[in-house]
Amino acid sequence: MANLVRQWIAQVWADVKASTDASLLGVIRWLGLLYGPIDRRLPIDQALRKALGHRLPAHVGWRHALGSITYLLFVILVVTGVLLALYYRPSAQEAYPSIQHIVSEVSFGWLIRDVHVWSASLIVVVMLAHLVRVFVDVAYKPPRETNWLIGLLLLIVVLAFGATGYLLPWDQWSYWTVVEVLDTTQRLPILGPTVAALLTGDVVVSGATLSRYFAIHVIILPWVAFALLAFHFGLLRRHGIAPPKHDATVSTPGVRFFPTHLLRSFITALLVVAFVISAAVLSPRSIGEPANPYQVPDALVTSWAPVDVALAVTRYLGPWGIVGFVVLGVALAMLPLIDRSPERELRRHPTALVIGGLLALSVLGAWIAGRRLTTVAPRTAPSVEAPAVGQEEPLRGGATPGQATPDAAAPGGAP
Repeated sequence: MANLVRQWIAQVWADVKASTDASLLGVIRWLGLLYGPIDRRLPIDQALRKALGHRLPAHVGWRHALGSITYLLFVILVVTGVLLALYYRPSAQEAYPSIQHIVSEVSFGWLIRDVHVWSASLIVVVMLAHLVRVFVDVAYKPPRETNWLIGLLLLIVVLAFGATGYLLPWDQWSYWTVVEVLDTTQRLPILGPTVAALLTGDVVVSGATLSRYFAIHVIILPWVAFALLAFHFGLLRRHGIAPPKHDATVSTPGVRFFPTHLLRSFITALLVVAFVISAAVLSPRSIGEPANPYQVPDALVTSWAPVDVALAVTRYLGPWGIVGFVVLGVALAMLPLIDRSPERELRRHPTALVIGGLLALSVLGAWIAGRRLTTVAPRTAPSVEAPAVGQEEPLRGGATPGQATPDAAAPGGAP
């Protein structure tokens, strides 16, 4: 009997392999678990073995795993975000209580939220490191200039994810941070008032703003990110990894995707997951008091790394600081067109060095200055039972945290 069962299973498996289209491996390839081309003329098992045996260039090493780490963190953010959305309620009356419910009553809700928050900070750091690696390797040269632009757009999308998600806890820290940034945005020349009005959805930062941020965060940005990722992966598979800087004609055998590079990816994935979970357990991010447009907090507490940069730019430089960063970002995006030299040594590209150096120093300087404006989130959340905000229209004003003025906030001091 056991013999017949084994024969039946073997026959079913042989039929599945013979009848299954190898094109299904494209899904696994898109997820990053395969790199080489898929031979659709072969049975699926033989096509899989051939794809696993694909050789990457010999210079591919651990530093090329930064892209995989970024993708893994994005997947973690999507999974934890979906779990949080099951309990979160995007309204001014219920947002704060729903966060309290998640962290105090839902099983492992606190862990899921902290993994989400830590991943949101770490993905920005890893994406910047990946961008630096591509920049140093001068991998923005043709035919990879489109992928360079897509990578920059993905960085903007990730920052937009963090910016829209930052308001969702609806506490004092997130509320007044958004008020400051929107107030500066409204004072931008030409498009500033339109952008601020579109994001605010009201004359003041209110439940309408929260609803818009939630819709952008969970509906619009995920589709944009998935489209850019699919385009990015497709171009990466088509053009391959950029050749080494010194000698692109070296004929040494390449690195096998399986098991060498795939094993590196799994090791880095395990280390990243272990780090994120450990950080979430050992240093959980707390929640401030409920958002109150009538009371300016004594200080803003940061829970996302780019907040320090944003606050430093808005307070010290105002709208022109944002304009300066936009100009540097556009220059970085146009780098493949500005820098036309065929040389692959970074030191031979003075224009690229100036643009990249200015942007790096600007971000670092703004972050250092921003750390003086905010404080690190305490490890324990205060026990606060205050009424939710949203029943009444708040007073208008444009107070800065730390000032004595308790007036609440309309971007740009709306009348």
